[in-house]
Parts: sequence; C-alpha cells; structure tokens
Amino acid sequence: MSQKNILSLEQEESLLSVLEARFENNMHRHQGIKWEKVQEKLKANPKKIWSLDEMERTEGEPDVVGYDEKANEYIFYDCSAESPKGRRSICYDHQALEKRKENKPTDSAINMAQEMGIQILNEEEYRSLQKLGKFDTKTSSWILTPDNIRKLGGAIFSDFRYDTVFVYHNGADSYYAARGFRGSLRV
Repeated sequence: MSQKNILSLEQEESLLSVLEARFENNMHRHQGIKWEKVQEKLKANPKKIWSLDEMERTEGEPDVVGYDEKANEYIFYDCSAESPKGRRSICYDHQALEKRKENKPTDSAINMAQEMGIQILNEEEYRSLQKLGKFDTKTSSWILTPDNIRKLGGAIFSDFRYDTVFVYHNGADSYYAARGFRGSLRV
C-alpha cells in the first residue's frame, strides 16, 4: 500500500474526531448504528480513512448513511448541504475532458472519484440521500450515467428543487461552477 494514501496518526485522529462529531449531530441519518463499531471498522482500513479524508478535504462532509448487513459494510455518502466545493467546475469523465479543445476544466468527476478511492453516487443512491435532508438546493451533482446515454455523448446530474429530486441531462463535456459530484464509500 502506498504511503501517500495513508494518514499520519495525528491526521487520522483529527479526521475521526470530525467524523464522530458529525455522526453524533446527525443521528437521523444512521439510526441504530453505533459510532464505536464504525470506528473499529475504520481503524482496520487505513486506505478507507484516507479516502474519507479526501472526501472531507474537498468539503463533502462524509457521514454514515447505512449499514449493509450482507457485506458487513458501513456506507458513507457526502452529506454537505451543497455539492462539494472542492469538486465543482468539472466535466463528467476523462473522455469528455479530452474532447474539450478550449476552456478545459481541471478534471472530471469520474477521474476525481477514482483518485479519491470512492464511487460517484448513482440515481438510486442520490434519491436515498435526499430522504435524509435537503441537498443541492442551489447546486447540482453529476451522478453515475448509464452507458447508453454516455455512448451518445451525454451525462446526467441531479438537484433538489420545489421539494422534488430532478434528474437532468447535459453534454458530458459541460461544466459549471455550481456542479460537482457526490461520492460514496463502503467500509
């Protein structure tokens, strides 16, 4: 395992403190889940802690949103009120990034997610997140795009307006200051 993807003990403790406070302040997102069990799993997975730190560093405010009994995994989503600030103004994927000849964004949602060791939310996950609060009321977030849409040059994104989750389409090479992406991580 690469040392660059491992936090120092001090960084790890600092992140765990932030995550625990967020966990305790948002119990409605993870009823019946105990922080001690989550922390135990995290401490056994330093690479996952690094990924959570990347989510936090880019202002995603990751929090536990569920537990998969079959896989014995806790599920984290970005729970920032708006699309994470450190992941905005990006196109959908590397192919879209390469397609742009002028005014290229710095990166793409899919590239960033892979580098961070997380998955971009799909439509179902995005809708489940919206049941836990109101997210993306002023921004939007790229979501995992089905292959048939992507093959035609498009990509999809979502937001929450008028008490409704909307799913829209755009060219995959488009990018906007108010559009980023939300990720998930299983530990």
